Amino acid sequence: MGRKSQRNEKHKRLTRRADEQHRMKNSHDHNLSSIACAALRRGLLFALLWWVLTEGHGDQWGVGLAGVTLAVTANLILWPPGQTRFYFPGLLAFAGFFLLQSVKAGIQVALIALHPRLNLTPTLLRLPLTLPPGLARVLLVNTMNLLPGTICLRIEQDVLLLHTLNEHWPVAQGVRIVEKRIACMLGIPG
Repeated sequence: MGRKSQRNEKHKRLTRRADEQHRMKNSHDHNLSSIACAALRRGLLFALLWWVLTEGHGDQWGVGLAGVTLAVTANLILWPPGQTRFYFPGLLAFAGFFLLQSVKAGIQVALIALHPRLNLTPTLLRLPLTLPPGLARVLLVNTMNLLPGTICLRIEQDVLLLHTLNEHWPVAQGVRIVEKRIACMLGIPG
């Protein structure tokens, strides 16, 4: 190998190393800016929540600022930016769906309570899950727990163990519908 080819190889290695360092720096800068943007958006959201809770009284902002700062910090640690995105149309559709299901379930529970003989046949269901682990499953479990007549006991592997008050209710179908709504809200394909 001649001197010229050795210099070319050395130049190529240095150029690749510089390009790699530049990409890493840009990635780091982008990551910091996404964290800063997320912190700002979440801070504004928590500040708005504080303002609503204090009914707009300005004398509570000393405590509010500390609370907002802690809430944003905990939120960024527990839910780092970029992991999950909510799609606004899916979020609106899910909110409407949840409100409607809550009203239906409330009426159903009222009818059961008013019925002289409760015709309950409690059962445990094992339902395979289609949602990926993480936020999507947490939302599914919490949604099902908020709807009367069902309670999620645990998730084993990819199977949801669910208790229901009546084995004849279409709970499995309801879980599938909630899974589809959550997938739509989070932009999960499927």
